[in-house]
Amino acid sequence: MKLIIRWAISAFSLFVAAWLVTGIHVADGGGWGVYAVMAVILGLVNAFLRPLLKLLTCPLILLTLGLFTLVVNALTLWLAAWAANYFGVGFYIDGFWSAFWGALIVSIVSVVLNVFVKDDDKKDKQHKH
Repeated sequence: MKLIIRWAISAFSLFVAAWLVTGIHVADGGGWGVYAVMAVILGLVNAFLRPLLKLLTCPLILLTLGLFTLVVNALTLWLAAWAANYFGVGFYIDGFWSAFWGALIVSIVSVVLNVFVKDDDKKDKQHKH
């Protein structure tokens, strides 16, 4: 159940980004299904490619005190949108800066909404001690 809630939060975060950033748009007639599929694709990119990107850019992340992570987030969102277009999903990002601002919005909205999702693992560890 928690996975479905986090997936819905991700889809909603993508909706907010598309609503606020002019360079992010969805194909005509694309509804919540586009955001739902895009959330899955973004989750897969974040699970498999983001750790590799962070490892490869670790010196830049350290040099910029973590700010280069924003660039990594933008690249993963841009890559996920490219993959979505490859599969005909209809989620478009016009350029890097649109991806940058979109990734920032997705991150902020996701963090704020995930605060309300209970973390059962932490609760179980607290009860054991």
